[in-house]
Amino acid sequence: MTNVRITVNRNGSLKVEGAIDLVDADGNSLPTREGKPVHLCRCGGSTNKPFCDGTHSKIGFIGAEAAVDAATKAVREAEAGGESG
Repeated sequence: MTNVRITVNRNGSLKVEGAIDLVDADGNSLPTREGKPVHLCRCGGSTNKPFCDGTHSKIGFIGAEAAVDAATKAVREAEAGGESG
């Protein structure tokens, strides 16, 4: 069994490491380089989908995990401020 590791890069791509068979919606194989990680677009802005082309950094993409973290922090700070005042 081959190990595949998928890493969610903060405010960026999905990094896929390991042997994978990447296919499009029609079942056609997409090229990958053996032994090299594949970076898949999460922001929707890549001109080379499904691969990441770095557009996320140009458009200010904020991944859902970062948005949730920021919102949770803001709520906690507001609650803490409201209790002490």
